[in-house]
Amino acid sequence: MPWRRALAAAALALLCASAVQARWPAWCSQPLQPNATQHDRLLRFGAVLRERLRQSGASAVLVSRSGTNLHWLGQRYSHAGVALRDNPLAPWAVRQLYFACEEQRSRVFDQGLPGFVLDFADPEEGYVSLLLLPPEAAAALARTALDEAAALSVLEPRYNAASYPFDLSDQNCNQWLLELMARAWGAPPGRAGAQAWLAAAGYQPARIETGALQGLAPFIPWVRSAGQPREPLQQGLWQVSLPSSIEDFVLQRYPQAQRLEICHNGRQVVLRENGPSIADGCRPAPGDQLTPL
Repeated sequence: MPWRRALAAAALALLCASAVQARWPAWCSQPLQPNATQHDRLLRFGAVLRERLRQSGASAVLVSRSGTNLHWLGQRYSHAGVALRDNPLAPWAVRQLYFACEEQRSRVFDQGLPGFVLDFADPEEGYVSLLLLPPEAAAALARTALDEAAALSVLEPRYNAASYPFDLSDQNCNQWLLELMARAWGAPPGRAGAQAWLAAAGYQPARIETGALQGLAPFIPWVRSAGQPREPLQQGLWQVSLPSSIEDFVLQRYPQAQRLEICHNGRQVVLRENGPSIADGCRPAPGDQLTPL
């Protein structure tokens, strides 16, 4: 429905805005205020997530969250980062890019798993996707992510939710992660080298119907279409990096990578390994692992 697409398209503008800084303007962040029961369930969900990460034996795991609701754009996941076993903040804290609203710039930010899951768009239902990389790829990503100079070398402070992945003028949160991965897996230093490496490796961004958002763009300072290719833009299509396009790229490059999806519906946690996406409502299927909340 057109009005629902308009709302979902507008939500794309907020996909990297943090809800962890309550002082940030309400028009920029989407603060989640779960009640005591919801808060307790989300923390227990985070504990299940942490235990599965620990069991992986990996040093770095790609993690995506159903933060901003992009359902009407055909996307479940809006925000991705890398969970690091040896993160200085805490084991398995997520290193990611956020748009700092007060500063009007992007920053690399570490967030513990409790905060990461508290940023769900819906406290009654939330989804996390994990991508377990081959050991060599995970180790290289961990080294690069924990190297401050390397992580910042692919950071662009100018934020744009609709950033085109092969444009150097701005960046969204998922694009920073993608360029960090490129740097870890063989790209030369700098954003230009990372983007050239991604193009040569066959990376394909998500194609999103955002005709409604184009009309809103003049009124939202962190949404710009200037870098988008002209012909798709005229057709109402924007090409952006989202968790789905990152996962597709990684699975193409490393077919042996293992994908897990974990969700909760307020009653139980559902864990699925290497299967189709879990149905809306976090409905389990035979073979899924269930943990009551």
